[in-house]
Amino acid sequence: MLILLPPSESKATVRRGKAFDSSALSFPSLNPTREAVLDALIAVSSEPDATQRLGVPASLEDVVRRNVVLRDAPTAAAEKIYAGVLYDALALADLDSASRRRARAWIVVISALWGAVRPGDRIPPYRLNMCGRLPGLDHLTDVWRGPLTEVLPAAVRRGVVVDCRSAEYASVWRPKGSLAERTVLVKVVRKRDGTRSAVSHNAKHTRGLVARRIVTDAIDPRRPDGLAEALSAHFDVDLRPPGAAGRAWELHVVEPPLGG
Repeated sequence: MLILLPPSESKATVRRGKAFDSSALSFPSLNPTREAVLDALIAVSSEPDATQRLGVPASLEDVVRRNVVLRDAPTAAAEKIYAGVLYDALALADLDSASRRRARAWIVVISALWGAVRPGDRIPPYRLNMCGRLPGLDHLTDVWRGPLTEVLPAAVRRGVVVDCRSAEYASVWRPKGSLAERTVLVKVVRKRDGTRSAVSHNAKHTRGLVARRIVTDAIDPRRPDGLAEALSAHFDVDLRPPGAAGRAWELHVVEPPLGG
C-alpha cells in the first residue's frame, strides 16, 4: 500500500527541536536533489523579489525569509508540520498506535523541497510549492520527476497506490505500466438532486478522511476493486476502470455530509 498525499501550503510553527539532518530522511537517494533544491531556495529567499519568484503573496514575505535559515531551523515530524484541511481530516495525532504505524509506513507526502517524505521524517517548516522558480534549476516538476521515478515504485511493493495528490503534485510522478493498473486516483464529487459534480476545496477534506479510513481499518488490498469494496462500507464510491492500457483507475468518492 502506498498513499500519496500533497503537502500543505500552511505549516505548523516549530520553536524547539532537533536541527535538520537530511541523512535521517526516508528515501536517502533523493538527498543530492534535496540539497540542490535547498541551496537554491535559501539563495532566492534572501532576494528582494523572493515572494514573486516563489509565487507567494507579498504579505507572506516574513515566512519566505525564514527559508534562509532552514539548515539550522528546529524540526518536527512531518505529520506535525503539515497542516490544513486534508491533514485536519487525516488527524494523525489522534490515531491509535497500530494505525499510526501503518500511516508512517504507507503514507508518502510529495514535496517541492524534499521530493518525498514519510510522516515520521523530521523537517523544518518551509515555504515552497511546485510552481516556484529557483535559480539554476529547471521547473521543480522536472527536477523531481527522475529521482522520484527511481524510488517510489519500490515503495509500493505488491499493494495499491492510492493517489490523493492535487494536480500540480500528481504531475511530478505518475505510475506507469503494470503499476498504473494498481493505481487509484481519488476524485471527490458532490451529489445533488441525483447528479454529481466535481468538488474543489472541500475535496481535500474528503481525501483526508479516505486516507484515515485506510490506515485505521488496515485496508491493504492487492487490486483497486478490493480498495473500493472496503471503502464502500464508509463512503459512497464508484470505481471507474482505466480508459486505456497503462492508465490509472479512478475512485469517485461522494463528499460526505457535514459532520458525516
